[in-house]
Amino acid sequence: MSDDSKIRSIVVLISGSGTNLQALIDATSSGVIPNARISLVISNRKAAYGLVRAANASIPTDYLALQPYLKSGKPGEVRTRVDYDVEVTKRVLQLGRPDLVVLAGWMHVLSAEFLEVLNGERDTLLDSQTSPRSGRVSPPIPIINLHPALPGAFDGANAIQRAYEAFQRGEIKQTGLMIHRVVKEVDRGEPLVVKTVDILPGETEEELENRIHVQEHIAIVEGVNKVLSELS
Repeated sequence: MSDDSKIRSIVVLISGSGTNLQALIDATSSGVIPNARISLVISNRKAAYGLVRAANASIPTDYLALQPYLKSGKPGEVRTRVDYDVEVTKRVLQLGRPDLVVLAGWMHVLSAEFLEVLNGERDTLLDSQTSPRSGRVSPPIPIINLHPALPGAFDGANAIQRAYEAFQRGEIKQTGLMIHRVVKEVDRGEPLVVKTVDILPGETEEELENRIHVQEHIAIVEGVNKVLSELS
């Protein structure tokens, strides 16, 4: 059971317009997600409107894009995607100090190293003089993701488009979305919330996508509440 007296911190990672982030902002501010606050929003795209949504709600933000990071090393330094992911973990831990990390439209596949740091399996590489979470994270910080497909179907990118095309070929009649725990295998973690969405004859892909988004805003709040309720 969760400790109702403790305010839980949530870090949200985004890449785009932030409509699911807005659902979390509204739910934390209204108490639908009780005893919780969003402590940090990180985007890997500078123009992501989700950063504006966060700023409008007085939530701290940070921005770190992959390619500029890879190119900004010292002379002779070769930076990798893993280095980028480790840098993201540092910012998550130092600036957000989360109890939960939510990937809400984060369009970057995270490496095993990112997961291992937040799972407490790898050193954080933080300065012990400035960070209370130097050494190894304990307890592990859960990470959840929103994926717009049913479990085991259409893993990875462009899931709604691929589902719509499968419907056009007569292969499926339904699609959906899930909130799942993040593991090393892309979109293969334990489903926490699953919503099924019928694909309607004659509707456009955009209309299907809009109906899925409505369910996403509900599911992401349910998923956060479920995970936070399990924290000791």
